[in-house]
Amino acid sequence: MSDAAGGDVRWVPLESNPEVMSKYMHNLGMSKDWIFTDVYGLDDELLMMVPQPVLAVILLFPYDDKYKAFAKTEQENIEKDGQIVNDGVYFMKQTIRNACGTIGVLHAVLNCRDKISQDDTLKSFYEQTKDMTPEERGKKLECNESISHAHGESAQEGQTEAPQAEEDVCPHFIALVEKDGCVYELDGNKKFPINHGPIQEGFLKSAAKVCKMFMDRDPDEVHFTIMALSRDS
Repeated sequence: MSDAAGGDVRWVPLESNPEVMSKYMHNLGMSKDWIFTDVYGLDDELLMMVPQPVLAVILLFPYDDKYKAFAKTEQENIEKDGQIVNDGVYFMKQTIRNACGTIGVLHAVLNCRDKISQDDTLKSFYEQTKDMTPEERGKKLECNESISHAHGESAQEGQTEAPQAEEDVCPHFIALVEKDGCVYELDGNKKFPINHGPIQEGFLKSAAKVCKMFMDRDPDEVHFTIMALSRDS
């Protein structure tokens, strides 16, 4: 991710690779009945190709100055007007540089814990942090050796050469999840979850609309990738 997250701890960035992300979460205890898979486009025909059901969506997008300006205005508007956020949304702040890939998949999986059987590290991390603040959860991740080690291994398994941990990279991961009939955007760089409103025509289509909003803000930008957390067909 970009340089938005503070702190001195740095991890090697992850690649947006569904096979790598699936193996990563399986190694931490996610049920192998569930996998991450590519979403090749936002048209209805392409969305129909995604295995169902879909529990979460991961979006990778350029975290550039244009987006930072939008996010600042968005936060100011929400702080002024307010929003409803379900207490059951699991949200954590990012305090580790370049760890947005891990934050994204943890947001996806831990917010679906009632549908996905989990064990080992994932279950333990959730139990340790469920009553913490988002900032405390981020700090707890910094010292979790099991997740840190698994992240490091996953960072070396992509199809492209992994950047160095010292580099600040532009692409940034966020998660879109369903809670209480609404779509939530979970970005560890933001102050709080973003409620994008009620689900219409199913979670995947509603999440796709949110992804399209990101793309429409910069029509000339092409560096977007999308993955879905789906049942393994």
